[in-house]
Amino acid sequence: MLIIVTYDVSTETREGRRRLRRVAKVCEGMGQRVQKSVFECKVNLMQYEELERRLLAEIEQKEDNLRIYRLTEPVELHVKEYGNFKAVDFEGPLII
Repeated sequence: MLIIVTYDVSTETREGRRRLRRVAKVCEGMGQRVQKSVFECKVNLMQYEELERRLLAEIEQKEDNLRIYRLTEPVELHVKEYGNFKAVDFEGPLII
């Protein structure tokens, strides 16, 4: 499944700035950054639950905002891309 993770972490304090970095690091481990606080993640159900659990452990729910969107299949009908960013093709070959 393809999910979109968006977050807004309060950075008014030093701890908030640390939380922001930790949230971004969790997302980077599961997907690709498409905007500053927006990630696309191609995951299975177990990975989705793990990602959600890890993100909820990082944020401060009274100060931060976390949204996770699960896109319905077929994704090609629900996602349009414009501009210079090109997403990674998760289904294509991996070239190292």
